[in-house]
Amino acid sequence: MTTPAVSVLNLVPVRAGGSTEQALADMVALAQHTEALGYRRYWIAEHHNTTSLASSATSILISHTLQHTQTITVGSGGVMLPNHSPLIVAEQYGTLATLYPGRVDLGLGRAPGTDRLTAQALRRAERETSLDFPEDVATLQRYLGSAEGQGYVKAFPGIGTHIPLYILGSSTESAYLAAEKGLPYVFAAHFAPRMLEQALSIYRSHFRPSESLAQPYAIVALNVIAAADDEEAQYQATTQQQFFLNVVRNSRLPLSPPLESMDGRWNEMERHTVESMTACSLIGGPATLAAQFGELHTRLRADEYMAVSYIYDQALQFESYRLFKQAVEAV
Repeated sequence: MTTPAVSVLNLVPVRAGGSTEQALADMVALAQHTEALGYRRYWIAEHHNTTSLASSATSILISHTLQHTQTITVGSGGVMLPNHSPLIVAEQYGTLATLYPGRVDLGLGRAPGTDRLTAQALRRAERETSLDFPEDVATLQRYLGSAEGQGYVKAFPGIGTHIPLYILGSSTESAYLAAEKGLPYVFAAHFAPRMLEQALSIYRSHFRPSESLAQPYAIVALNVIAAADDEEAQYQATTQQQFFLNVVRNSRLPLSPPLESMDGRWNEMERHTVESMTACSLIGGPATLAAQFGELHTRLRADEYMAVSYIYDQALQFESYRLFKQAVEAV
Protein backbone atom coordinates (compact mmCIF):
# COMPACT_ATOMS: atom_id res chain seq x y z
CA MET A 1 0.00 0.00 0.00
CA THR A 2 1.09 3.54 -0.72
CA THR A 3 1.80 5.49 2.46
CA PRO A 4 -0.94 8.13 2.80
CA ALA A 5 -0.30 11.72 3.81
CA VAL A 6 -1.11 12.92 7.31
CA SER A 7 -2.58 16.26 8.30
CA VAL A 8 -4.08 18.08 11.28
CA LEU A 9 -7.54 19.46 12.00
CA ASN A 10 -7.78 21.89 14.90
CA LEU A 11 -10.97 23.35 16.39
CA VAL A 12 -8.85 25.55 18.70
CA PRO A 13 -10.38 24.34 21.97
CA VAL A 14 -10.06 26.39 25.14
CA ARG A 15 -8.63 24.18 27.88
CA ALA A 16 -10.12 24.16 31.38
CA GLY A 17 -8.21 26.63 33.51
CA GLY A 18 -6.86 28.34 30.42
CA SER A 19 -7.90 31.37 28.36
CA THR A 20 -8.76 32.21 24.78
CA GLU A 21 -5.32 33.80 24.44
CA GLN A 22 -3.71 30.55 25.56
CA ALA A 23 -5.85 28.55 23.13
CA LEU A 24 -4.54 30.69 20.26
CA ALA A 25 -0.96 30.24 21.46
CA ASP A 26 -1.56 26.49 21.68
CA MET A 27 -2.88 26.56 18.11
CA VAL A 28 0.38 28.05 16.84
CA ALA A 29 2.53 25.72 18.94
CA LEU A 30 0.72 22.66 17.55
CA ALA A 31 1.17 23.93 13.99
CA GLN A 32 4.90 24.41 14.55
CA HIS A 33 5.21 20.97 16.14
CA THR A 34 3.37 19.12 13.36
CA GLU A 35 5.22 21.09 10.71
CA ALA A 36 8.50 19.84 12.21
CA LEU A 37 7.11 16.29 12.15
CA GLY A 38 6.40 16.57 8.42
CA TYR A 39 2.61 16.84 8.42
CA ARG A 40 1.25 18.00 5.08
CA ARG A 41 -1.45 20.47 6.07
CA TYR A 42 -2.98 22.16 9.11
CA TRP A 43 -6.64 23.06 8.93
CA ILE A 44 -8.66 25.21 11.31
CA ALA A 45 -12.41 24.67 11.64
CA GLU A 46 -15.07 27.37 11.70
CA HIS A 47 -17.44 27.41 14.69
CA HIS A 48 -19.56 30.19 16.13
CA ASN A 49 -21.10 31.10 19.50
CA THR A 50 -19.18 28.34 21.27
CA THR A 51 -17.25 29.60 24.27
CA SER A 52 -15.16 26.42 24.38
CA LEU A 53 -13.82 26.90 20.84
CA ALA A 54 -11.85 29.94 19.65
CA SER A 55 -12.09 29.32 15.90
CA SER A 56 -14.85 31.70 14.77
CA ALA A 57 -12.62 34.15 12.81
CA THR A 58 -11.01 31.36 10.80
CA SER A 59 -9.24 33.43 8.14
CA ILE A 60 -7.53 35.54 10.81
CA LEU A 61 -6.34 32.41 12.63
CA ILE A 62 -5.05 30.97 9.37
CA SER A 63 -3.11 34.17 8.69
CA HIS A 64 -1.65 34.10 12.20
CA THR A 65 -0.62 30.45 11.80
CA LEU A 66 0.96 31.08 8.40
CA GLN A 67 2.95 33.94 9.89
CA HIS A 68 4.42 31.66 12.57
CA THR A 69 5.22 28.63 10.37
CA GLN A 70 7.47 28.13 7.36
CA THR A 71 6.35 25.32 5.07
CA ILE A 72 3.15 23.60 6.19
CA THR A 73 0.01 24.30 4.17
CA VAL A 74 -2.65 26.03 6.28
CA GLY A 75 -6.31 26.13 5.44
CA SER A 76 -9.95 26.13 6.44
CA GLY A 77 -11.63 22.98 7.60
CA GLY A 78 -13.73 24.59 6.48
CA VAL A 79 -15.25 27.88 5.48
CA MET A 80 -18.98 27.39 6.03
CA LEU A 81 -20.34 28.99 2.88
CA PRO A 82 -23.89 29.65 4.17
CA ASN A 83 -22.28 32.22 6.48
CA HIS A 84 -20.24 34.10 3.88
CA SER A 85 -20.45 35.86 0.55
CA PRO A 86 -18.26 33.99 -1.99
CA LEU A 87 -16.75 37.35 -2.99
CA ILE A 88 -15.61 38.06 0.59
CA VAL A 89 -14.16 34.55 0.86
CA ALA A 90 -12.32 34.97 -2.44
CA GLU A 91 -10.90 38.35 -1.37
CA GLN A 92 -9.80 37.12 2.05
CA TYR A 93 -8.22 33.89 0.90
CA GLY A 94 -6.89 35.48 -2.27
CA THR A 95 -5.07 37.94 -0.01
CA LEU A 96 -3.68 35.09 2.09
CA ALA A 97 -2.54 33.23 -1.03
CA THR A 98 -0.83 36.38 -2.28
CA LEU A 99 1.00 36.82 1.03
CA TYR A 100 1.83 33.10 1.34
CA PRO A 101 1.86 31.62 -2.18
CA GLY A 102 1.37 27.87 -2.39
CA ARG A 103 0.56 27.50 1.30
CA VAL A 104 -3.20 28.15 1.49
CA ASP A 105 -6.07 25.63 1.21
CA LEU A 106 -9.77 26.39 1.08
CA GLY A 107 -12.00 23.67 2.48
CA LEU A 108 -15.69 24.39 1.90
CA GLY A 109 -18.71 23.21 3.89
CA ARG A 110 -22.45 23.62 3.48
CA ALA A 111 -23.36 23.60 7.21
CA PRO A 112 -23.40 26.78 9.32
CA GLY A 113 -21.07 25.38 11.99
CA THR A 114 -23.35 26.46 14.83
CA ASP A 115 -26.88 26.25 16.23
CA ARG A 116 -30.03 27.48 14.49
CA LEU A 117 -30.34 30.84 16.28
CA THR A 118 -26.69 31.71 15.74
CA ALA A 119 -26.99 30.63 12.11
CA GLN A 120 -29.83 33.10 11.69
CA ALA A 121 -27.60 35.86 13.09
CA LEU A 122 -24.88 34.91 10.58
CA ARG A 123 -27.12 34.59 7.54
CA ARG A 124 -26.58 36.63 4.44
CA ALA A 125 -30.29 36.35 3.60
CA GLU A 126 -33.49 35.12 5.17
CA ARG A 127 -33.65 31.99 3.05
CA GLU A 128 -31.63 28.86 3.75
CA THR A 129 -28.41 29.62 1.87
CA SER A 130 -26.98 26.10 2.27
CA LEU A 131 -29.19 25.24 -0.70
CA ASP A 132 -26.96 27.55 -2.75
CA PHE A 133 -23.80 25.62 -1.88
CA PRO A 134 -23.09 24.21 -5.40
CA GLU A 135 -23.57 27.64 -6.96
CA ASP A 136 -21.41 29.28 -4.30
CA VAL A 137 -18.61 26.78 -5.00
CA ALA A 138 -18.83 27.53 -8.72
CA THR A 139 -18.72 31.26 -8.02
CA LEU A 140 -15.62 30.83 -5.87
CA GLN A 141 -13.96 28.81 -8.62
CA ARG A 142 -14.57 31.69 -11.01
CA TYR A 143 -13.35 34.40 -8.62
CA LEU A 144 -10.11 32.49 -7.95
CA GLY A 145 -9.61 31.40 -11.56
CA SER A 146 -8.02 32.96 -14.60
CA ALA A 147 -8.67 36.56 -15.67
CA GLU A 148 -10.42 35.57 -18.90
CA GLY A 149 -13.18 33.77 -16.99
CA GLN A 150 -14.27 36.74 -14.89
CA GLY A 151 -17.43 38.84 -15.03
CA TYR A 152 -17.96 42.44 -14.00
CA VAL A 153 -17.51 41.66 -10.27
CA LYS A 154 -13.99 40.47 -9.55
CA ALA A 155 -12.02 39.46 -6.47
CA PHE A 156 -8.91 41.58 -5.87
CA PRO A 157 -6.72 39.89 -4.71
CA GLY A 158 -8.03 36.51 -5.78
CA ILE A 159 -7.97 36.33 -9.57
CA GLY A 160 -5.38 33.86 -10.77
CA THR A 161 -4.51 32.50 -7.34
CA HIS A 162 -6.16 29.13 -8.13
CA ILE A 163 -6.35 28.28 -4.43
CA PRO A 164 -7.00 24.54 -4.04
CA LEU A 165 -10.65 23.93 -3.13
CA TYR A 166 -11.83 20.93 -1.10
CA ILE A 167 -15.43 19.82 -0.59
CA LEU A 168 -16.21 18.86 3.01
CA GLY A 169 -19.03 16.55 3.97
CA SER A 170 -20.52 14.24 6.56
CA SER A 171 -23.11 12.60 4.30
CA THR A 172 -23.39 11.40 0.70
CA GLU A 173 -24.71 14.70 -0.70
CA SER A 174 -21.34 16.44 -0.77
CA ALA A 175 -19.70 13.29 -2.17
CA TYR A 176 -21.78 13.65 -5.33
CA LEU A 177 -20.89 17.34 -5.61
CA ALA A 178 -17.14 16.77 -5.12
CA ALA A 179 -17.23 14.01 -7.73
CA GLU A 180 -19.20 16.10 -10.23
CA LYS A 181 -16.81 19.05 -9.92
CA GLY A 182 -13.66 16.92 -9.87
CA LEU A 183 -12.51 18.31 -6.55
CA PRO A 184 -10.86 16.63 -3.54
CA TYR A 185 -13.31 15.29 -0.96
CA VAL A 186 -12.92 15.42 2.83
CA PHE A 187 -15.20 13.29 4.99
CA ALA A 188 -15.84 14.37 8.59
CA ALA A 189 -15.57 10.94 10.21
CA HIS A 190 -14.26 12.56 13.39
CA PHE A 191 -17.83 13.34 14.44
CA ALA A 192 -20.17 11.74 11.87
CA PRO A 193 -18.66 8.42 10.73
CA ARG A 194 -21.87 6.54 9.87
CA MET A 195 -21.87 7.16 6.09
CA LEU A 196 -18.09 7.22 5.62
CA GLU A 197 -17.63 4.17 3.40
CA GLN A 198 -20.76 4.83 1.36
CA ALA A 199 -19.69 8.43 0.72
CA LEU A 200 -16.18 7.43 -0.35
CA SER A 201 -17.62 4.82 -2.72
CA ILE A 202 -19.97 7.37 -4.29
CA TYR A 203 -17.20 9.92 -4.66
CA ARG A 204 -14.83 7.49 -6.37
CA SER A 205 -17.40 5.87 -8.66
CA HIS A 206 -18.90 9.18 -9.84
CA PHE A 207 -15.68 11.19 -10.08
CA ARG A 208 -15.19 13.29 -13.21
CA PRO A 209 -11.65 14.50 -13.97
CA SER A 210 -11.26 18.26 -13.99
CA GLU A 211 -8.63 20.96 -14.44
CA SER A 212 -8.10 20.71 -10.69
CA LEU A 213 -7.78 16.95 -10.33
CA ALA A 214 -7.21 14.03 -12.71
CA GLN A 215 -8.32 11.31 -10.31
CA PRO A 216 -10.19 11.13 -6.98
CA TYR A 217 -8.43 12.38 -3.86
CA ALA A 218 -10.10 11.44 -0.58
CA ILE A 219 -9.21 12.71 2.88
CA VAL A 220 -10.68 11.18 6.03
CA ALA A 221 -10.80 13.23 9.24
CA LEU A 222 -10.62 11.02 12.34
CA ASN A 223 -9.90 11.15 16.05
CA VAL A 224 -6.50 9.98 17.30
CA ILE A 225 -5.50 9.43 20.92
CA ALA A 226 -2.02 7.87 20.92
CA ALA A 227 0.07 7.36 24.03
CA ALA A 228 2.94 5.32 25.47
CA ASP A 229 0.66 2.32 26.08
CA ASP A 230 -2.97 1.29 25.73
CA GLU A 231 -3.91 2.03 29.32
CA GLU A 232 -2.59 5.58 29.13
CA ALA A 233 -4.35 6.14 25.81
CA GLN A 234 -7.69 4.98 27.21
CA TYR A 235 -7.20 7.31 30.17
CA GLN A 236 -6.41 10.29 27.91
CA ALA A 237 -9.40 9.41 25.73
CA THR A 238 -11.78 10.40 28.53
CA THR A 239 -11.03 14.01 27.56
CA GLN A 240 -12.43 13.26 24.09
CA GLN A 241 -15.45 11.53 25.64
CA GLN A 242 -16.14 14.57 27.80
CA PHE A 243 -15.74 16.86 24.76
CA PHE A 244 -18.39 14.98 22.78
CA LEU A 245 -20.64 14.67 25.83
CA ASN A 246 -20.55 18.48 25.90
CA VAL A 247 -21.65 18.46 22.25
CA VAL A 248 -24.55 16.12 23.05
CA ARG A 249 -25.63 18.24 26.01
CA ASN A 250 -24.77 21.59 24.35
CA SER A 251 -22.98 22.47 27.59
CA ARG A 252 -20.04 24.27 25.92
CA LEU A 253 -17.58 23.45 28.68
CA PRO A 254 -13.83 23.83 28.04
CA LEU A 255 -11.58 20.91 27.14
CA SER A 256 -11.32 18.98 30.40
CA PRO A 257 -8.55 16.92 32.02
CA PRO A 258 -8.87 13.13 31.75
CA LEU A 259 -10.79 11.06 34.30
CA GLU A 260 -10.17 7.68 35.84
CA SER A 261 -13.63 6.63 34.67
CA MET A 262 -16.66 8.06 32.89
CA ASP A 263 -18.98 6.05 35.14
CA GLY A 264 -21.59 8.34 36.59
CA ARG A 265 -20.68 11.11 34.14
CA TRP A 266 -23.20 10.10 31.50
CA ASN A 267 -26.36 8.05 31.10
CA GLU A 268 -26.66 5.07 28.77
CA MET A 269 -28.20 7.05 25.92
CA GLU A 270 -25.49 9.71 26.11
CA ARG A 271 -22.78 7.06 26.21
CA HIS A 272 -24.22 5.37 23.11
CA THR A 273 -24.46 8.70 21.25
CA VAL A 274 -20.88 9.68 22.08
CA GLU A 275 -19.57 6.26 21.09
CA SER A 276 -21.45 6.46 17.78
CA MET A 277 -20.04 9.93 17.07
CA THR A 278 -16.48 8.81 17.87
CA ALA A 279 -16.58 5.39 16.23
CA CYS A 280 -13.82 6.47 13.84
CA SER A 281 -11.14 6.86 16.51
CA LEU A 282 -7.68 5.36 16.84
CA ILE A 283 -6.88 4.90 20.53
CA GLY A 284 -3.88 3.04 21.91
CA GLY A 285 -0.17 2.62 22.36
CA PRO A 286 2.18 2.31 19.35
CA ALA A 287 1.46 -1.35 18.52
CA THR A 288 -2.31 -1.04 18.94
CA LEU A 289 -2.38 2.20 17.00
CA ALA A 290 -0.45 0.66 14.10
CA ALA A 291 -2.82 -2.31 14.00
CA GLN A 292 -5.92 -0.10 14.13
CA PHE A 293 -4.64 2.19 11.41
CA GLY A 294 -3.57 -0.74 9.22
CA GLU A 295 -7.08 -2.19 9.38
CA LEU A 296 -8.68 1.19 8.70
CA HIS A 297 -6.46 2.01 5.74
CA THR A 298 -6.89 -1.45 4.23
CA ARG A 299 -10.64 -0.85 4.32
CA LEU A 300 -10.76 2.81 3.23
CA ARG A 301 -7.65 3.36 1.07
CA ALA A 302 -7.88 7.11 1.68
CA ASP A 303 -5.17 9.29 0.15
CA GLU A 304 -4.78 11.30 3.35
CA TYR A 305 -5.83 11.17 6.99
CA MET A 306 -6.50 14.32 8.98
CA ALA A 307 -6.14 13.78 12.72
CA VAL A 308 -7.91 15.52 15.60
CA SER A 309 -6.40 14.81 19.03
CA TYR A 310 -8.53 16.01 21.93
CA ILE A 311 -5.87 15.67 24.63
CA TYR A 312 -5.78 18.05 27.58
CA ASP A 313 -2.01 18.11 28.20
CA GLN A 314 -0.37 19.73 25.19
CA ALA A 315 2.91 17.84 25.58
CA LEU A 316 0.96 14.57 25.45
CA GLN A 317 -1.01 15.91 22.46
CA PHE A 318 2.28 16.61 20.69
CA GLU A 319 3.37 13.03 21.39
CA SER A 320 0.07 11.69 20.06
CA TYR A 321 0.69 13.35 16.71
CA ARG A 322 4.23 11.95 16.61
CA LEU A 323 3.01 8.43 17.34
CA PHE A 324 0.23 8.72 14.76
CA LYS A 325 2.64 9.69 12.01
CA GLN A 326 4.89 6.83 13.05
CA ALA A 327 1.96 4.38 12.80
CA VAL A 328 1.00 5.63 9.33
CA GLU A 329 4.59 5.33 8.08
CA ALA A 330 4.65 1.71 9.29
CA VAL A 331 1.91 0.73 6.78
